[in-house]
Amino acid sequence: MTKAKYTLLRMKKFWTIALSLFLLGSVPTIAYVQMDEEVEVEMEAITLSVQNNRVHITNAEGKYLEIYNLTGVRVARIRLDSNDKQLALNLTKGYYIMKVDKVVRKVTIL
Repeated sequence: MTKAKYTLLRMKKFWTIALSLFLLGSVPTIAYVQMDEEVEVEMEAITLSVQNNRVHITNAEGKYLEIYNLTGVRVARIRLDSNDKQLALNLTKGYYIMKVDKVVRKVTIL
């Protein structure tokens, strides 16, 4: 068997497997769950605000504040242990990206 023919057979096998996985993975599955009681969950939005060198975060207990510089390097990661947290930042002057869960803010430290 030539090298070109072997490569074509390998590619055909790869695409057959990929197509099979795609088709099997896209089959919708339905699950039925019976609830005995109503559960009411109230989610409050996370707020993140910065003033001078202080950050104020609410509704983020148990989450992490992650701070990145503009090159994408994480410079700090702080676990938030309460729903209303104020932190003094010890960052050099510059631009940063702050992230808590899915809330992201671009900030300037002067």
